[in-house]
Amino acid sequence: MRYKDRNGNLIEKETSQDRFLKGLYTKAIGRFCVKILITKPVTLVCGFFLNTRLSALFIKKFIKTNNIDMSQYEEKEYTSYNDFFTRKIKTENRPVASDENILISPSDGNATVTQIADDTVFSIKNTRYTLAELLKNDELAEEFRGGLCYIIRLTVDNYHRYCYACDGKKSKNVHIKGVLHTVNPIAAEHAPIYKENSREYTVIDTANFGKILQMEVGALVVGKISNHHKDEYSHKKGEEKGFFEFGGSTIILLTQKDKIKSSPDILANSGEDCETIVKMGEEIGIKN
Repeated sequence: MRYKDRNGNLIEKETSQDRFLKGLYTKAIGRFCVKILITKPVTLVCGFFLNTRLSALFIKKFIKTNNIDMSQYEEKEYTSYNDFFTRKIKTENRPVASDENILISPSDGNATVTQIADDTVFSIKNTRYTLAELLKNDELAEEFRGGLCYIIRLTVDNYHRYCYACDGKKSKNVHIKGVLHTVNPIAAEHAPIYKENSREYTVIDTANFGKILQMEVGALVVGKISNHHKDEYSHKKGEEKGFFEFGGSTIILLTQKDKIKSSPDILANSGEDCETIVKMGEEIGIKN
């Protein structure tokens, strides 16, 4: 796996999770297991367990294994693993870029950006997608023809709450049922995860950027999407939008043609098949 931080430092590493998922998606026995793991009964059982007090026993080991600095988070006694997984960070540790012409990252994660072609096609890890497949809405897909598609992939050690990427007024949420593949790039090379996974989106009308579509994508095992505002709602940039329960997850942002320029480092890194490590509140684009 290849990443760059915002200072341009290259990080190359393969974790035990990466190796496990590679076996899961590339070997016959692994692919058979995937078919079981993404079923609703498995998801329900795992979700139930991760909300029990017994699951809290796994928290200390997880913190140690992933080197999580708990001093950044609000102090709290966690009653379950999911209670810990959805922990809140101290506000001062995620400052929001205040310039009204800046589009911010809605979450922590690993970001890439790709151009949406004039035929509304874009590619992720050699997998071809159309906006119509992603949104299940041909008419809406046309509104983002020729724009940008940001993908911000969260890993299990990231902060799993997310915010609005800009000021605006959101539409009602649209939920698309699906399964729960992992969002690790290894899986993206072998399965069309973004048009198969459970996901939810809203369209945001903005003063500076035209329309922006913000979508949350669930992921392996649980990946539950919990959005605070289901109906139309006027919001400020950086205001909390919701959170993911256990499982790596992804946020997708779609922008309209010629409305936003991507931050140069994210654009350049994406062209080198390299993700950019971002934090919630940081600049990822600017008004064109």
